[in-house]
Amino acid sequence: MKKIVFILLWTSLQLCAQNSPNIAFENNSATAKIFIELPEFKNINLRDIAISPKYDEIFFTLDAPKNAFRTILTSKKVNGQWTAFSIASFSGNYHDIEPAFSPDGKKLFFASKRPINVEKTPKKDYDIWFVTKENGVWKHPTRLPETINSDQNEYYPSITNDGAIYFTAERPDAKGKEDIYKSEFKDGSYQTPVSLGTGVNTKTYEYNAYVSPDESFIIFGSYGRKGSLGRGDLYISFRKNAVWQDAIHLGNFVNSNQIDYCPFVTFDKKYFFFTSEKSTIQPAYKNLSMEKLKAILNDGSNGTSKIYYLSFDNLLKSLSLE
Repeated sequence: MKKIVFILLWTSLQLCAQNSPNIAFENNSATAKIFIELPEFKNINLRDIAISPKYDEIFFTLDAPKNAFRTILTSKKVNGQWTAFSIASFSGNYHDIEPAFSPDGKKLFFASKRPINVEKTPKKDYDIWFVTKENGVWKHPTRLPETINSDQNEYYPSITNDGAIYFTAERPDAKGKEDIYKSEFKDGSYQTPVSLGTGVNTKTYEYNAYVSPDESFIIFGSYGRKGSLGRGDLYISFRKNAVWQDAIHLGNFVNSNQIDYCPFVTFDKKYFFFTSEKSTIQPAYKNLSMEKLKAILNDGSNGTSKIYYLSFDNLLKSLSLE
């Protein structure tokens, strides 16, 4: 079954590669808009996104139904035009998700189930890896050390200006089911990860944390909190005097009654991105034609996960109004 899914994805990607993508950034998007449309993948999930500091590369994950196969796609801006979407140079063989640039743009981190060392069997859990660019191509996947990775899931990396990494993990010292951890980078080595304080982590699930490179704020997903709108909502916490303050729910400006996750803010802080499984499909219709049915199921928010974006300033303004 997985082989069939991969063949279908590969065939569609060849068709997709023939067309230049329509990628545009609206300067003052007041409401969340779908960012990427893949006509060849109308009912395939898209999740998580990374945009380079110079706005010249984009990476995101294509996720087959029931997570049968996950791979990272990319597009590069060349002479003012975006290249056709293609499988990232380091991806396409194993489950790869959640790309994240270092602030200097020299490394690209991601989570993967690929084998380690000389092993041939993929891992059952996600580890965090990174690649570097050589002659314009991202190469040499390198697994982070055992200080970070374990035999449990580690995923959704986010990198600070001083090289520290924030990530989600399942660990014995977690405050809840999953916690958000930070590992400082000192003298060329990652330090023992520490679970963030109770302003962020709780007894339930916390995951998918984007941290600003200067560590002034963190946006993350959480499930099971009081006042949650759905199967997972997004929250923001601001850092004051080296302490993460109590997280603020992003409200229905972003959150829905479905899962909302995978936050990202561009390095210039102009745009906020997130993934959502929100749906505009209604429970009842009158005089439903085949054409209308096609439009309802194929266009817009139909319950498959899609990547949305809006003005980051407008998002912050919405918090002060609630």
